[in-house]
Amino acid sequence: MEKLLVLGEEKGFDGLTKKQNADLQKFTKIVHAWEEVNVMIPLPETLQGIIELKMYQKLKQKNLLKCYTTDTQLSEIMHKKRKPSVSFRKALNQILGIDGNLLLRLA
Repeated sequence: MEKLLVLGEEKGFDGLTKKQNADLQKFTKIVHAWEEVNVMIPLPETLQGIIELKMYQKLKQKNLLKCYTTDTQLSEIMHKKRKPSVSFRKALNQILGIDGNLLLRLA
């Protein structure tokens, strides 16, 4: 896998052959499955930490979250300068899948 990654970085991943690309995808799935079982990342204990984690996991949905708040408001919430509104917490639950009970507990 490391050799394929280095080759992909040197040539560009579009430059890999079909077999190399298939092998890389196969190895990536194996590593991902191993990490799911063996690597435990503790959940953040703050609302801001949970939001950051979920937005990292679902980067495309970060843009949907912006429909419920402006960049300035999101920044203020993330820096604890503003409390999140009920509608914002509802968006966190619906868009990012953050447990509603957790959102209430961290209120």
